[in-house]
Amino acid sequence: MIVGLAFSAVSRAEVITYPGPAGETSSSNWQVQAGGQKVDVYAARVLDPPFAGKQWDYGGDYSFANFDMSGRVEVRIVSKQSLKNLVIRPRSFAIQPTVEDDHTLVLTLEEPRKLSIEPDGRKAPLLLFANPLETDEVRSNDENVVYFGPGVQKPEKIVLESNQTLYLAGGSVVKAEVLARGNNIRICGRGILDGSDWQWRKGPVGNLIAVRNSTNVEITGITLRGSSHWSIVPKHCQGVTIRNVKLCNSRVQNDDGINPCNSQDVLITDCFIRSDDDCVALKGLDFGGRNNNVERITVENCILWCDRARIFLLGHESRAQYMRNITLRNLDIIHFTMTPFLLEPGEDMRLQDITIEDIRIHGEGQRQFIRLRPVVNQY
Repeated sequence: MIVGLAFSAVSRAEVITYPGPAGETSSSNWQVQAGGQKVDVYAARVLDPPFAGKQWDYGGDYSFANFDMSGRVEVRIVSKQSLKNLVIRPRSFAIQPTVEDDHTLVLTLEEPRKLSIEPDGRKAPLLLFANPLETDEVRSNDENVVYFGPGVQKPEKIVLESNQTLYLAGGSVVKAEVLARGNNIRICGRGILDGSDWQWRKGPVGNLIAVRNSTNVEITGITLRGSSHWSIVPKHCQGVTIRNVKLCNSRVQNDDGINPCNSQDVLITDCFIRSDDDCVALKGLDFGGRNNNVERITVENCILWCDRARIFLLGHESRAQYMRNITLRNLDIIHFTMTPFLLEPGEDMRLQDITIEDIRIHGEGQRQFIRLRPVVNQY
């Protein structure tokens, strides 16, 4: 971890960077500095076999970078690609960069932001994640903490139980999937949880983060990369908060971002999701288990990018009695291809009290904005 401070008459700026670990190949397409400090840039793959060469144009592999900040911070970015057609999304942030030459841009951040720096649309963008300063107080010697410091590590499967915390320090790349079962569970830090080593649907748990039959769960601050199947899946849970989580997917199909299944009181806020499959899908069917209802789900203040499927899917694979009290608000959809909001309740399940408000949308897709109709379940 590297800390830098800058002072002015207007504000006090602080930047914290996390050097990339040995053994992790950096992106060759981008160089980033924040507050004068180097920010290491990571690579994310797109469409591994057997999906490589499909008809969808995802723009190829892409890059992402994280740092923490407060105050007013200048960010300098060098791109291997020409910046003649530069676009910074979401447009709603109204970021006005200075393009110094054909490959260099400078922008100023007044607050933490999640941005997609796009020299040529979907082709090899940089996802830039400027996080707030970390406030988690986690001790590596606490018996209730599963702690991963900087470096590349491959535990493959991590199991969490009641009152445990999984902490991924900045500069860590942890190649594993997580199974959490219990109450009062936290997953936090500034590290990367990486599923890229597993082929499609071959991971040791089945999801990058599987939360089962749990209450009071918090997932915050980390980055997920290259899920082999659905990414974050709370199933039969109550009281789940997912905050400031960054998902860098589209390596395989069926890599849904966040799928609350048969769960209640779920908050998804200040997240960035890029996925091949649905960014957020609510499911009301547990195969061979209880079909608990899905209710009081809020998705807000997020940035969403779906390469092939839907931004939101409500109703498929569901035989619960109802989904209700669902709120989707203050969202930036920066890329989509299919209908962004697909509300298709299966069989006798009811959709009730669904609010969609303050949505800003850009995408290549030419579909309906919302599709609402009952369907016969395919499962």
